[in-house]
Amino acid sequence: MALFPITSNFEGDFVLQLVAVDSENTMDEVAAAAAVHSVGRRVRARPGQIMRVRRQGADDFLPRTMRVSESGLKPTETVEIIWQAPQH
Repeated sequence: MALFPITSNFEGDFVLQLVAVDSENTMDEVAAAAAVHSVGRRVRARPGQIMRVRRQGADDFLPRTMRVSESGLKPTETVEIIWQAPQH
C-alpha cells in the first residue's frame, strides 16, 4: 500500500486535478476519489450512473475491480473518469 498520484480528467469538468490514491485502490475507488474534487463543485451528480476509468485517449475502460498496482498506470498519468449508464 502506497500513495500513488494520478491526474483526473473528469467528464464535464474543465479542471484537471492531481489526486492521491492508494496503489491498492480499485478503479471504482479511483473514480470515487476523483469525484470528490469535481462532483458537486463543477460537475452535477448523475444518480443511477456509474463512473468508469480509462487512460487518457483510450477507448476501453479499465476493469472496475482492477487495482492501481495492476493497471500499469504511471505516477501522475492522466485518467478520464466517464459517466456510464448501468447495463441491464
